[in-house]
Amino acid sequence: MEIPDSALTWRFVRAGGPGGQNVNKVATKVELDCDLRACGFDDALTDRLVAKLGAIASIAVSDTRSQHRNRELAFERLVAMVEGASHVPRRRKATRPSKASVERRLVAKRKTSERKQTRGRHINE
Repeated sequence: MEIPDSALTWRFVRAGGPGGQNVNKVATKVELDCDLRACGFDDALTDRLVAKLGAIASIAVSDTRSQHRNRELAFERLVAMVEGASHVPRRRKATRPSKASVERRLVAKRKTSERKQTRGRHINE
């Protein structure tokens, strides 16, 4: 799946958490926005993606102390998210249970019912 650079908006900000002086001085956190309508996918796929992810898909990554690695991770996650949302599940074909399976279920229900009926309170007479 090819995502054009023109549809991506990158922002780099200072990340929180451990990292000492590095996180205080270097903008390593990556925020990636992707305009799904500008990606050039066919209309059906674009409509599906917008319905699932919204018009702008956003990713924020601050996993590593390296801006370059966070940028790679953000793009990988965006591609995975778009591929996952573009998957069209197969339609379920309605089926009926066989007569034998219905009979087995009813026999099992009767057996369970009989077992539970014997659990009632025993009244001492």
